[in-house]
Amino acid sequence: MAAVKVVMYKEDDESVPLLEWLDDVQPRKAIAKCIVLVDLLKQFGPDLHRPHADFLRDGIHELRTHYMSVQYRMLYFFHKQTAVITHGLIKPGKQVLPKEIDLAVQRKKKFEIAPKKHTHEE
Repeated sequence: MAAVKVVMYKEDDESVPLLEWLDDVQPRKAIAKCIVLVDLLKQFGPDLHRPHADFLRDGIHELRTHYMSVQYRMLYFFHKQTAVITHGLIKPGKQVLPKEIDLAVQRKKKFEIAPKKHTHEE
């Protein structure tokens, strides 16, 4: 078991994409399932695998859950001993859209240049 610190990515304008997404998620039970996944990520770090997490590409991973027939995903990457969640989304089909992974990769690059500037902790 490899416990890690989990933080959220913060944009230059101080907004936190994951929190903004969670504010819009309905029903509230889906939010609770997402929070459980974040707790599992804290507990297991890179040892967390399917069905809860999976590797996508370019250092980006996904936290995976569903409620009813809706697939919820939170994208993240590892930076040293920290997992950084870039944003959340509802998966529209069989795969996470490439543009969502590309967005996470862009945020990863920005984070690696200035980690303190792009870190939001709760």
